[in-house]
Amino acid sequence: QVDLVESGGGLVQTGGSLRLSCTSSGFTFSRYHMGWFRQSPGKEREFVGAITSNGDTRYYADFAKGRFTISRDNGKSSHYLQMNSLKPEDTAMYVCAASTQYSIAAVDYTYWGQGTQVTVSS
Repeated sequence: QVDLVESGGGLVQTGGSLRLSCTSSGFTFSRYHMGWFRQSPGKEREFVGAITSNGDTRYYADFAKGRFTISRDNGKSSHYLQMNSLKPEDTAMYVCAASTQYSIAAVDYTYWGQGTQVTVSS
């Protein structure tokens, strides 16, 4: 049974930080590239960042560069999103996902978590 579970969301003030975690099970984690997406009411789902299966390469959306960092721990079947210098426009449901392709496109991701809410107050 495939399962991806996010944690670490919450309410922070502008300029604050959060660290999101995603723990996966039911598939061979080390063989999958992992990503983070976000979605807020009235907006389409958007790519946040991705990390290759062995963790040697990362890619970020423009809004995330310099503020967000993706990492993974294959021994724990987990990957993470460290978010610093948060802004109100970062408010969204953050969802983790797994893909056999290293991609920014949601359609390329096979497995998805349920999401964790991040709210940044002004």
